[in-house]
Amino acid sequence: MTRAFTALAFSPSVRAAQLRYGSRDRMEKLASRDPDRASLPEEMQGRLRRAKSVIVGTVSHEGWPHVQHRGGPRGFIKVLAPDELAFADYSGNRQYITVGNLAENDRMFLLLLDYAQGTRLKIWGRGEAVDDDPALFERVRDPDYPAKVERVIRMRVEAWDTNCNSHIPRLLPGTDADG
Repeated sequence: MTRAFTALAFSPSVRAAQLRYGSRDRMEKLASRDPDRASLPEEMQGRLRRAKSVIVGTVSHEGWPHVQHRGGPRGFIKVLAPDELAFADYSGNRQYITVGNLAENDRMFLLLLDYAQGTRLKIWGRGEAVDDDPALFERVRDPDYPAKVERVIRMRVEAWDTNCNSHIPRLLPGTDADG
């Protein structure tokens, strides 16, 4: 069984780079290992429920990547199902790059870094901006958070992965990011 994330991430050019730099055999073994990782197990769902911050990646129709920070109260990312996530898109700088990119290219990526624990979680999927679903708005809204929900970003998970914690700075709450 091929792991879902390697099917998405190991393009022909990535496999060629792995071969050129000597990691292809190891990556083939990785790609053949279980589990599939097309839906999030409880441990990864728990990480999402504890998160206060996420980096969202989208791509324009022309192929230009865009990354944007999204944040909110702990648990602002809602796990609707093991393969479906949603979060409130609060009012902000009104550039709408993420929303516009999703309208023409639904591929998206989430990166969650936990500096205190030294972990990262990467999630690939298909996303959409939802403007008109009152039940979904209510499900993602945090009544104690004062920001206005303008829309919901919903993601259908296609793959996820964690990898080594090398080079993640160990920051504790209240410490300076520069060390």
